[in-house]
Amino acid sequence: MQIADFLDFDAIKPSLPGGNKRALLQQLAQLAGQRLRLDAGEILASLAERERLGSTGFGQGVGIPHGKVEGIGRIYGLFVRLGEPIDFGAIDGRRVDLVFLLLSPPDAGAEHLKALASISRVVRHGPTLDKMRGARSRDALAAVLMGADERDAA
Repeated sequence: MQIADFLDFDAIKPSLPGGNKRALLQQLAQLAGQRLRLDAGEILASLAERERLGSTGFGQGVGIPHGKVEGIGRIYGLFVRLGEPIDFGAIDGRRVDLVFLLLSPPDAGAEHLKALASISRVVRHGPTLDKMRGARSRDALAAVLMGADERDAA
């Protein structure tokens, strides 16, 4: 599985105000709810439940909040870059400025893990992270993410 299989490229945000972790999760739930025509409150509850198990701060300034949501028909992802990094409780203590949201149907166990793995492959590659931080538009970010997919597929 590659990021292009589930990422909503039209919803990429190159400079979202983050504020704090709670406010960011609310913004992400609202955005995904609008795009998917699902209740943002249910999305937020799923994300908050997962965060209670432990931070989804991946390290290197990346957050990957994720959850399973009733009513979603497929794995769905969106990406935002924050205008200012926020404390996310990341494993390395670093503030987060790159965020991938991943939502899956409740029965998408293996596919959910494959999607998380595809995000993980991208964010472990330092030069790709640098390009993501340097990209100034949605189209530039989409190109970086597509390029990462192509690199991983090779």
